[in-house]
Amino acid sequence: MSEKTTSRKADNSLPTAEVHNRPVLSIIWVVPIIALLIGGWLAYQAWLEQGPTIEITFESAEGLETNKTQIKYKDVAIGEVTGIDLNEDLSAVVVTAEMHKSMDPYLTDAARFWIVRARVAAGEVTGLGTLFTGAYIGCAPSREGEPVRRFKGLEKPPVVTGDSPGSHFILQADNLGSLDVGSPVYYRGIRVGQVVAYDFDGEAEEVSIRVFIEAPYHTKVRRNTRFWNASGINLQLDPSGVQINTQSLVSILLGGVAFDLPNHLDADEQAAPEKQFRLFGNRASVDEQLYSVKRYYRMNFDQNVRGLSPGAPVEIHGIKVGEVIGIELKVDPGDLQARVEVLVMIEPERIHKDLDRNDSLYGAEEGRPANYQADSIRRMIDEGLRAQLKTGNLLTGQLYIDLAFHPDTPPPAQGNLSISSYPLIPTVPTSLEQFTQRINQILARLEKLPLQKIGEDLQAAIDTLDETLRAYRTVADDIDVEVIPRVNDSLDELQQTLNGIEATLGPDSALNDNARRIGEELPLLIRSLRSLLDTLERDPQTLLLGTEDTTP
Repeated sequence: MSEKTTSRKADNSLPTAEVHNRPVLSIIWVVPIIALLIGGWLAYQAWLEQGPTIEITFESAEGLETNKTQIKYKDVAIGEVTGIDLNEDLSAVVVTAEMHKSMDPYLTDAARFWIVRARVAAGEVTGLGTLFTGAYIGCAPSREGEPVRRFKGLEKPPVVTGDSPGSHFILQADNLGSLDVGSPVYYRGIRVGQVVAYDFDGEAEEVSIRVFIEAPYHTKVRRNTRFWNASGINLQLDPSGVQINTQSLVSILLGGVAFDLPNHLDADEQAAPEKQFRLFGNRASVDEQLYSVKRYYRMNFDQNVRGLSPGAPVEIHGIKVGEVIGIELKVDPGDLQARVEVLVMIEPERIHKDLDRNDSLYGAEEGRPANYQADSIRRMIDEGLRAQLKTGNLLTGQLYIDLAFHPDTPPPAQGNLSISSYPLIPTVPTSLEQFTQRINQILARLEKLPLQKIGEDLQAAIDTLDETLRAYRTVADDIDVEVIPRVNDSLDELQQTLNGIEATLGPDSALNDNARRIGEELPLLIRSLRSLLDTLERDPQTLLLGTEDTTP
């Protein structure tokens, strides 16, 4: 019992517990709160610095990767690809990219995007670094234009970006030829630009070629500047020899364009950017004077026109006045004869009449009608202007049309082969054809001769002549036997007669001596007679009365 009493006493002696309330915020939460505040601040800053999200459409996403492929400008990252997907009709790839905020003012409809890969074109190798780092998207930002967020990516990298100083110009050509993006542009043999793009015009009738001329050479492009295709080698054969012209080895391989002022023109005002120019085929065509008046005529040929092609020159005395436009084979419904109709274009302004300045052929001056040049051509046709095919090159057989005056040659029957309203220029045969026609005429006349009858008569004449020769041979034999001895006797008698005449008339003969004396006395007789005639003329009575003796 004592033990129980002792335990109770012990339990009653324990101290009373004191209860204390904990603080609301423990110090252990300070660190997470500070981290949360810092994270929120960083998120806010990231939200403030977050750039715009754009979409770029490409035909293919080759080499692009999400959250890895960057968008660069001058090799500086300005964005990153965040997504790659196909469009609705699966015809293209839509690339979603997040751009830096600083690029927001430059994302306009004038900005351009393209994929940079390893590429070899126009003699240049670009993008080799992408073989190791992978492809990236190049960007050419621009402040010009309206802000947009959807872009159409370029399939080929632009050769010139918008920040390059210089000017763009548009060249119109019939075909592209050997030109390509990156082909050089030359000014007096120095490379000053390049071809940056090409495409068809609105109606796909011509090719529009965009060229970029670097500063400060873009100021050399004047309003009357002419561009020409400097591709390949220009080979010319003239009286001085063979001339080979080319801009450079690069232009031979890759093509090129050159520009300059024609030799006969002075510099005009500087050309504005985006101005359109005509691209000429070669340097020689640039120096040709441009004419605004063009007249069309037709010619009909009955001969072979192989070697005559569109573009062949039409010349007068070796000077080009036009060219061939078209060649057609037509059949005259009247005689069913096939003839070739040639349509030519003539520039009458090339024909300068020897008149004063106020009556030149450059246009309608002082009330002269605008079709004055055409009237001049018509008058020339009325005066005998004719067309004739001639060989321009013996090696290639190329033909050209020569216009010359043949007033004594009437126009041949050409036939009404064309329903067009183009005037007709009569034609004359070529020299070879005229020679052939003359030979044919001679052969035709020979065919009309009765050669068989002539041959028979000739054979009869030969037989008669043969009989005559036989008779002559018989007579000759008789002459040798009978006639020749008699002739010899006659010749002997003749010789004797001549000897007698010589003896009678020889220098020592009496007759010759008497003739000499008569010759000596004859002048004396003539003088005496002349003196008698003078006396009778002075005194006719002397013949009756005689003369008085005046001797003392």
